Amino acid sequence: MSVLFSRQRILSLWLPRLSTDRLARVCARSPEAKPTVVYGKRGNLDLIVALDMKAERLGLHKGLAMAQARAMHPAIVAVEEEPQADAKLLDTLADWCLRYTPLVACDGRDGLLLDITGCAHLYGGEAALIADLAERVKHAGLAQRIAVTGTIGAAYAAARYGKPGIHQNGDERELLAAMPMAALRIEASVSAALARVGLKHIDDIVDLPRAPLAARFGAELLRQLDRALGDEEEPLTPRLPVAPYIAEQRFPEPIAREDDVLAVTGQLAARLEAMLERRGDGARKLELILFRTDGALRRLSAGTSRPLRDPAEIRALFVERLAALNDDLDPGFGFDMARLSVTAAEVCTDEQIGLNDSDTGPALARLIDHLSARLGGQRVRKLTAQDSHIPELAAVSLPAQIKSEDNGWQASRRSRNEQGIGPRPLRLLSKPEPIKAIAEVPDGPPQRFWWRNALHEVVAAEGPERIERVWWTDEGGKARDYFRVEDQSGLRFWLFRAGLYRDLSQQDWDAGRFPQWFMHGAFG
Repeated sequence: MSVLFSRQRILSLWLPRLSTDRLARVCARSPEAKPTVVYGKRGNLDLIVALDMKAERLGLHKGLAMAQARAMHPAIVAVEEEPQADAKLLDTLADWCLRYTPLVACDGRDGLLLDITGCAHLYGGEAALIADLAERVKHAGLAQRIAVTGTIGAAYAAARYGKPGIHQNGDERELLAAMPMAALRIEASVSAALARVGLKHIDDIVDLPRAPLAARFGAELLRQLDRALGDEEEPLTPRLPVAPYIAEQRFPEPIAREDDVLAVTGQLAARLEAMLERRGDGARKLELILFRTDGALRRLSAGTSRPLRDPAEIRALFVERLAALNDDLDPGFGFDMARLSVTAAEVCTDEQIGLNDSDTGPALARLIDHLSARLGGQRVRKLTAQDSHIPELAAVSLPAQIKSEDNGWQASRRSRNEQGIGPRPLRLLSKPEPIKAIAEVPDGPPQRFWWRNALHEVVAAEGPERIERVWWTDEGGKARDYFRVEDQSGLRFWLFRAGLYRDLSQQDWDAGRFPQWFMHGAFG
């Protein structure tokens, strides 16, 4: 075996009766329940795809036609397969296994793979870890077989075809020797072809010339053999992204109070601070996972508007997250483990604080973070300048915690000041509303206008500010002349005339199609 992969330790958890065990959990069947099989359509036939122990004892097996099974044992209970329900249960079990390692992968439709390299000592060794996992799975009502070896292929084979338990690195060849070819995770057609020429066990091909084997049975056979023996690397692909920074704490006695959860969060944040500081990073997204004693998880996520390390501020974010829960924390019989992860990090440079510092940036960022944690990141938003001169397209609303360059506002204000263009309202109507207006001259400002059934007499007006439509699209419609006007009660409005009299054709004049007035916003 290659020395490069000799330290890897892979745990394979196989659930041989996942489908029928799930049915037993849902239906809470009694010990006297009838034998049960699960069938599915394969081609034009209904075949058995899963069966419980009682059905196995009757001589039934996977792949048997349902018609034949019913003829042999008419009293069996047959249930149609539900792949989505099985996959959901497997995902739930994969979440349970996150307590042992963040490197958890689904292995087909009825198994899990865990990379426990360097993790077993936290549970008192591999034997204690396996015992803990087996007890939890058994308590959930699921049959299982567990094997630990130095490669993914060997662990898969040992759990399904060989002897479960702990196997030392370097023993892969001896472990695999007597197993059938199917243990190499090759297609059934290749396994059958090997059997036809007398190659039925893995040991039969280990020392054979490789070129003829690859030419006749395909290169995948040798690839899987090398992976199982540890001569070729096979990375484990986790079902969830692995966080770059993780801190976790196990409790000798379960905790249940929110104060205890927050205290542990602060302690874990302090440990993360040291990790982040060593690499010059700060947290942008964090996730707190609380593991209940019954295996259920409680996930709490929080985002930040700037790279963050301070444990007190991180703890404060989860104070808001807990306060935002619609129901209680629901600890059940308590949490026996907590894990705080930085799921997204950015470079965090140290800042010099002056003696008379009046920068409100950090305080504003903290406010944004607390509001986002309490109300939800999508509900706390900011306006970001866009490269458009059309007023309703000049800004877009984004979550306030998203990092964006806001230099567009300064550039826009500088450009408007250089051109002598006056201010615009801070808020615009979601859609310009049509109004009736009377102007002294066609291209002049309005003298009076009716908006929302109210008459406004104009006493002062500034403009026009002409905004032409963009020539390459239809955005913005017709050219607009904007005016800032004030009525007799002191209210100030921003309205525009859509269309120019210079652009009217004789047909427009004859048909009475004149430029229209619209209200777009109000000042103050």
